[in-house]
Amino acid sequence: MICGAPMSRDVELQCRCGRIHGWLREAAPDTVNRVICYCDDCQAFLHYLGRAELLDEHGGSDVVQVAPSTLSFDRGTELVIAVRLTPEGLYRWYAGCCKTPLGNTVSPRLPFVGIVTELFQQAPNARPCDEVFGAPLGGILGKFAIGHPPPGSVKPNVRLIARAIRKVLGWKLRGKTWPHPFFDRASGNPKYPVTVLSTVTRDAIRPLCGPRPARE
Repeated sequence: MICGAPMSRDVELQCRCGRIHGWLREAAPDTVNRVICYCDDCQAFLHYLGRAELLDEHGGSDVVQVAPSTLSFDRGTELVIAVRLTPEGLYRWYAGCCKTPLGNTVSPRLPFVGIVTELFQQAPNARPCDEVFGAPLGGILGKFAIGHPPPGSVKPNVRLIARAIRKVLGWKLRGKTWPHPFFDRASGNPKYPVTVLSTVTRDAIRPLCGPRPARE
């Protein structure tokens, strides 16, 4: 996979149609977490967007987890929207114009944004993601994978969990929650429209997600 980056630690990003554009600052293997997530919610999100081609053969999403303050958008923010699969689910932000996923968040209280690498692949000056972020550190939630779960993805990976906790705590202590690309600091509320999926829509997507035989 490839990512755009005119400078070694500043990575350009944009949606598929180019109307939303931004930057990830301080991009390097030691400043982010990169994992492959096989959870059924990540699968459901991409099926909802009609972007299932972004899933790998096992239903995995290639995700880079970053500090909120390092991510910003300088064009097209009026096109940013979000969906929650359930009323208490993650905020899953995406481009209303072309259905490019922009980032997954819990709330400002938990300062991280998980970005599907598609967002970097569309930038004009692309570099390999392995070069910018390092190779994925492993897979998580492999119990939801399609076909045989990739090795090491089913049981909790203590090393990955510990690294993620250290990163999030460090970002919180160093004040990297703000400015947040998706939440207003004064109110703590989302900056952009959020929709919660109806039960009907959610139930229609679920059969496409989670453990099942490998794709033909």
